[in-house]
Amino acid sequence: MKLLVLNGPNLNLLGLREPDIYGRETYQSLCERIERHAQDAGVLVDIRQSNHEGVLVDWIQEAHGRYDGIVFNPAAYTHTSIALLDALKAVNLPCVEVHLSDVTKREDFRQVSFIRLASFATISGKGVQGYLEAIDLFVKRGKDAGHC
Repeated sequence: MKLLVLNGPNLNLLGLREPDIYGRETYQSLCERIERHAQDAGVLVDIRQSNHEGVLVDWIQEAHGRYDGIVFNPAAYTHTSIALLDALKAVNLPCVEVHLSDVTKREDFRQVSFIRLASFATISGKGVQGYLEAIDLFVKRGKDAGHC
């Protein structure tokens, strides 16, 4: 199984950006933990981050036929980007939406998620562990479908 792990704007600033909300772990540390967990689970991962919506759209489009699914933390684009939703719907790959913070307990505008409309699961408020749980969901889904 091969997964594309996408991260949206400002996630490159983990550890610096509002550590009381997003934690003190750095983006590099996040990537290392994802890679270790994926390797232990027998999953290949390609981890990418961009602050630019169009770049994320391009990566989603390029994922068609190359990946078995997408783990996606769209960050602020969660609440604004119909373009990302449309790209996910177009490639029709299974997607798990991930958020470090518990968006259900935050500002009103964060209650809207366009990405959720194209995701089979959402993991929110579990910090870095949420990414690992997303990988585990894909592994379970593959086993349930008889693919692993």
